Amino acid sequence: MDDDATRFSGSIPEHYDSGLGPVLFRHYADVLGRLVALGEPRRILEVAAGTGISSEAIVAHNPDVELTVTDLNEAMLQRARTKLPAGTRIQVADAQALPFDDASFDAVACQFGIMFFPDLEAGFREARRVLAPGGVYVFSVWDSHAKNRFAAITDGLLAETFPDDPPPFYRVPFGKSAVDPLRDLAQSTGFGALSIDVAPYDSPVESWAAFGDGLIAGNPVSDQVRARGGDVDALAREVAARLEAEYGPEPASIPLQTIFYRASAR
Repeated sequence: MDDDATRFSGSIPEHYDSGLGPVLFRHYADVLGRLVALGEPRRILEVAAGTGISSEAIVAHNPDVELTVTDLNEAMLQRARTKLPAGTRIQVADAQALPFDDASFDAVACQFGIMFFPDLEAGFREARRVLAPGGVYVFSVWDSHAKNRFAAITDGLLAETFPDDPPPFYRVPFGKSAVDPLRDLAQSTGFGALSIDVAPYDSPVESWAAFGDGLIAGNPVSDQVRARGGDVDALAREVAARLEAEYGPEPASIPLQTIFYRASAR
């Protein structure tokens, strides 16, 4: 079975943008944009940019900069193009092997992307390579399932539905919550001072149906479900019902928690 957690294609970008964006990504994109702006960079690279939710926030907090936006998936970037200024450089690129010269950027940003890197050390080394001395690498990761219960509920439903071969996707985005390994990796790959901030947030949910759709159809778990003969729509409805039972009728809110890192290039 194909359990590739990095392939966001087909209809996934649309469901990701509309179902997950308002609840999971927009607030933290604003935080990312502000953290990037602290160093007043002129040349910014965003990796694993997805549909451009974080890219929009970077532009809002860093006007009149030279922004390059990349992602591994062209389908995601097609949606990003509709949100960004005409002069933005947008291209498919692997964050583990960036097609840019050394010291090309003053800041590298990555919202919820490093968890998907098969070779995390290569991703860190590439970020450091393309940064000018004194530049910064700003990235965020999700905290654990314990701090993001919506993910635990979704993962639990998938395990219950497919007990012999549960889709593994929801273990990937929440699998890098330990601080020490990421701190040590950053410092071993050429970064110096780090600031690390734990960021809880109560996120509003206007529609459980839309959010449930995003949780199942808005990421590669949809392909993992279909590969196992499952019903994507039925699972989306069921996870929406379980979340409503947990948090109450819409409009409601859910607790989220992420961790932001800001690493300075030596």
